Amino acid sequence: PHSRIHGLAAWSEGQSKRAEGSLFRTMVVKTETCSFSGLKIYPGHGILFVRADQRSFKFINRKVKSMSTQRLNPRKIAWTQVYRRMHKKGTLEESARKKSRKVNKSATKAVVGASLEVIKAKRNQKPEVRAAAREAALREVKERAKAKKAAKKVEKPKPAPTKAPAPKGGKNNKSSNKSGVKGVRR
Repeated sequence: PHSRIHGLAAWSEGQSKRAEGSLFRTMVVKTETCSFSGLKIYPGHGILFVRADQRSFKFINRKVKSMSTQRLNPRKIAWTQVYRRMHKKGTLEESARKKSRKVNKSATKAVVGASLEVIKAKRNQKPEVRAAAREAALREVKERAKAKKAAKKVEKPKPAPTKAPAPKGGKNNKSSNKSGVKGVRR
């Protein structure tokens, strides 16, 4: 009886060592996806349906096969993967991760009108100086616009607008429409 207990202890010790080693090794199982629902189909499960045009479909169960042959739309059936993807179900964690990873990197580059040194010098200017320069530029643009308007006025005065003669035939030509009630399309 003693040796039997000792043997069990040795066996269990060996099992635990094997279990530790297998923590890192996981068994790879080839799964297929259901043509209708998008769920995983494990080996030995599912129904293979071959249509008359020789296109094959793998369904997870008879219910799904029936729905597919009835030509139901998986986008309208709430438990299918396509529906869940369309209505953003179960993707909240992933989207939150993606948003947090985005980092804005700003690098100053030379532009076609100004070199990098000029851009840096303008950035380091005091706000008052920059505002004064902007005001001066705006005043100059307004002065040019006024001068242009004055030059146009002097060049040619506007001729008086002439009215086009009224069409002959009374009030409206539409009144001759005697095909039916007004406002109804036929």
